[in-house]
Amino acid sequence: MQDGDETKVETTKTALRRIDISNLIEMIERGFIHFKIEEFNKFSPCFEELAKEQHPKFLVFACIDSRVCLSRVLDFRPGDAFMARNIANFVLGFNQVEVILVIGHSKCGGIKTLMALPDDAAPTYDFIHDWIKIGLPAKAKVMAEFGNEPFEIQCKMCEKKSFRFEVSTLEPNPSSGFEFS
Repeated sequence: MQDGDETKVETTKTALRRIDISNLIEMIERGFIHFKIEEFNKFSPCFEELAKEQHPKFLVFACIDSRVCLSRVLDFRPGDAFMARNIANFVLGFNQVEVILVIGHSKCGGIKTLMALPDDAAPTYDFIHDWIKIGLPAKAKVMAEFGNEPFEIQCKMCEKKSFRFEVSTLEPNPSSGFEFS
């Protein structure tokens, strides 16, 4: 091992020692206590009504990506929406609600994995690979239209095609989808 490598290993070991699982549990406990005091106790009549029944207006499909906090992005309150989060925001089915919202995002790891998946990929026991195969129709369109473009462009186009494909599977009004840039 060279000098630089030893420094990197030592830095990594130091960083790993700083990760203390008890601190993560404390962080979750603090978050729950904050919710209990600042939300639940202050708005208890709302939560009491929600405990009896719910009538959300939205069903939101979004990527599981931790950088996207849907309640903050869309300013949803408890009871406003069913949230379905999965890799690459694929739509499999839905409940009867007034609005179905499919939210994708740029630089999606699920889409990148889909685009890198060989066309002749054999079935696997890898949940992620099997899941993202849902997006194969979008990938096929991208490869037909953008097959000569760099991989990054193909991924960007697949993010858009996947979104359009998902919206097109919705009934009764698939034309109601829109995109934010």
